[in-house]
Amino acid sequence: MQQGRLKDCSILLLAGGRGQRMGGQDKGLVEWHGKPLVAWPHRIARQLTDDLLVSCNRNQLSYAAFADRLVADDEADFPGPLAGIRAGLAVARHRWLIVLPCDAPLIDEALITDLYEKARAEPDIPVMTRRGTQWEPLFCIIPVMLANTIENAWQSGERSNRKILLALQAGALDLAMDDPRLANLNSPELLAQQAPPSGT
Repeated sequence: MQQGRLKDCSILLLAGGRGQRMGGQDKGLVEWHGKPLVAWPHRIARQLTDDLLVSCNRNQLSYAAFADRLVADDEADFPGPLAGIRAGLAVARHRWLIVLPCDAPLIDEALITDLYEKARAEPDIPVMTRRGTQWEPLFCIIPVMLANTIENAWQSGERSNRKILLALQAGALDLAMDDPRLANLNSPELLAQQAPPSGT
């Protein structure tokens, strides 16, 4: 495979949730404008890395088409996105791991590369997107060298990715409050209201 443009960066798409707001459906496979939801962030991430991971806990055969490797939670009953992030950090082949949710179909290449450039400027800390005072912890980039620290926090009972990254002195990629790229389309109503990205 041709090396991705972000040559020292793995990318993880989070698709391992319970899908409660989707009535228990596997959110990443819900169809939106003719494609499964995970296909939309995949179309951006695929060209940027040669280490594309998908965190999923069911329907692995369907998700395999969207990843170089699949990862899964090591605990049952959907313990939350931090479980998927831990699984991604454990196998990521590159210096950084970019984390993106599967229900954010409006992300673009600029968002990912801005995260990456911010991380390169401050290479020892994680970076999260932020809108005003609101952190967006599932749009982030994490130095893989912090995997053990994050694992220790998990083993101590912490389940919030935001709290862990803030404790690690996370930097911020500040975005406008109404930046549409961070839209989480995690319910049928939100999917029905949103048009697809231009040019698709």
